[in-house]
Amino acid sequence: MVTTRPPSPLYPSPPMVLRGVSWPTYKTLMAEVGGDRAWRIAYDRGVLELRMPLEEHEEPKGLLESFVEAIADELEIEVRKLGSLTLEREDLARAVEPDSCFYIQNEAAVRGRKIDLPNDPPPDLVIEADYTNSSVNKQSIYWALGVPELWRYTNQRLLVYARTESGYEQQNFSPGFPFLPIAEVGHFIEQSRTLGQRSAVRLFRHRIQAILSEQRG
Repeated sequence: MVTTRPPSPLYPSPPMVLRGVSWPTYKTLMAEVGGDRAWRIAYDRGVLELRMPLEEHEEPKGLLESFVEAIADELEIEVRKLGSLTLEREDLARAVEPDSCFYIQNEAAVRGRKIDLPNDPPPDLVIEADYTNSSVNKQSIYWALGVPELWRYTNQRLLVYARTESGYEQQNFSPGFPFLPIAEVGHFIEQSRTLGQRSAVRLFRHRIQAILSEQRG
């Protein structure tokens, strides 16, 4: 008897990759399937990748979103969270849906607006939680779109990248939040597995409060 392995997040289906997809074909496909879909896209000059988010993928992404919101509350600033907003530019023949994205420095400029690149600025921060390999270089897409800061959560570590003239360079600090203890973020996410998500967020918030209090003297 042949035994087939049931679907498991340990053995995720690879992304579907379509090549030779023109921009009009990409736009037609997106219009036909609409926004009510589970899979996310990345499009780079004719190559279209479709991928399904996983549970292991979504949980750290949600916690990172909560961490950004906690920081914003402690700083008493506005941020605009737009999740997996489709970022696309026909003139560059590139499009991508991040795991999440935020407007921070440019929040006031896009508040209440329907985002339209390049007439509007790109998000100030993009978040990617890596649990599947991508056939498309999404960092190059974000760079082309002008996203200034990229967070990648991979192997229980947060990696922070800043946009330069030639690409992204990994940083030891967040350009948007220089006080963020990057090396500790993975620990807070791992704590959520035993303490619960909201407890982990509260612990993170207390850590940020302590850092800001120390800076303010």
